[in-house]
Amino acid sequence: MPIVVTGLSHHSSPVELRERFAFSNAQIADALGQLRERGIADEAVILSTCNRVEIYAATRDNDPALGQALHQFLCDFHDLGPAPSDELYTYGDPQSVDHLFRVSCGIDSMVLGETEILGQLKQAYKLAHAEKATGALLNKTFQKAFNVAKLVRSETQIQRGSISVSSVAVELAESIFDSLKSRQVLVIGAGDTSEKAARALKSRGAQSVLVSNRSHDRAVTLATELDGRAVGFDTWEQEFKQVDIIISSTAAPHYVLTRDKLEGLLQQRGHRPLLLVDIAVPRDIDPDCNQLENVYVYNIDDLQGIAGQYLEQRKAELELCKRLIARKRNELLDSLQSHPGNTKLGFREQQAGS
Repeated sequence: MPIVVTGLSHHSSPVELRERFAFSNAQIADALGQLRERGIADEAVILSTCNRVEIYAATRDNDPALGQALHQFLCDFHDLGPAPSDELYTYGDPQSVDHLFRVSCGIDSMVLGETEILGQLKQAYKLAHAEKATGALLNKTFQKAFNVAKLVRSETQIQRGSISVSSVAVELAESIFDSLKSRQVLVIGAGDTSEKAARALKSRGAQSVLVSNRSHDRAVTLATELDGRAVGFDTWEQEFKQVDIIISSTAAPHYVLTRDKLEGLLQQRGHRPLLLVDIAVPRDIDPDCNQLENVYVYNIDDLQGIAGQYLEQRKAELELCKRLIARKRNELLDSLQSHPGNTKLGFREQQAGS
């Protein structure tokens, strides 16, 4: 019984197309039911994230047309008419198993080696299992995928080090401060990158987030989302005494924070360290601020340079990951061929072994 995967990802299609194929959890339950009721697949798991939409499926009769049927099902379910031939891909085994293992390990992700996809994949499998859409083959295959992800995480460096601007900002903060739990963050200019950095800092324990933006309504919106507080664009300096981390990303044509201004403000806060993350172009923060005691300034080039170093380290681990995946894929396929009936593993057993 072959495994087939059909779908699209950031590799093959833009977000404008991916969002048209995306499934909600309720839609996934419905789609899984339809796949069985219409005789398209005996087993199926649907993975739907911001970067990919994929159906993993199997039939008992080795239907060679399964890939095309899944291809058409994706389009029909979302009322999208003829299936786009270039953006949707289909793999049969062993390529489908390779693909699943690569996805679980994060080496097919937009951010190489990221770990969020593994949790999303486990949730997709858990939902399919709850809907009784999985059976002997996919249960064992997905359990193996989760174990391979664990092996890659423990035996390679592919997931070590941050490689996005926001995650690098968090890593820098954690290297400067013993803990982020009592730290206060000030965001000046509520752009996309500064928002992501603030969210990342909050998720890692930052105590609170202040948001200051030229559009006060935008500041209020973002502050509400971050469970923080909006402050006036012309009055943020009044909050400086409590601030430990500043993320600045305005469209100002001049420095928002100069060395002279910072020297005056530092007197309010003693000798506590201050991290200044300047992701604006042109820059918001005078680079001479870095010469002040206990002040650490990083601009967008600094962050991207650090991210690039981590990315090169991860790329060097790719070949090792591929060899591990190939070995585990062969082990899985050999075991399925040798014991085709002895694969009735469920989600509870998978959880205990992962």
